[in-house]
Amino acid sequence: MRFYECVFILAPTLDDNAVKEKADRVGEIITSRKGTVFNVEQWGKRKLAYPIEKTYEGIYAVLKFSGTREILSELNRVFRFDDAVLRHMIVIDEHPPVESHAGSAEPAKE
Repeated sequence: MRFYECVFILAPTLDDNAVKEKADRVGEIITSRKGTVFNVEQWGKRKLAYPIEKTYEGIYAVLKFSGTREILSELNRVFRFDDAVLRHMIVIDEHPPVESHAGSAEPAKE
């Protein structure tokens, strides 16, 4: 399995519960296909660099996970058909988290 980072921008009209549900749904997709979610961050509402569909703000969320290509295909499909997702991007994580003895995820040291 490879390590990935997924960033997606949601419509600014969503409330906090809807944003949490979207992030939880993405986590469920990953874990249901034997992937592992290491970190979920919600950056909140931020101004976009350029307007997307006449929208000037978006709610950013970032997930770090490990998984297979099947997970990537499913995430891309789900994001593409969800009207609340303005943009998304999944990239290979160059600094994957490492499990410590305490069980917490920490960035890898080189």
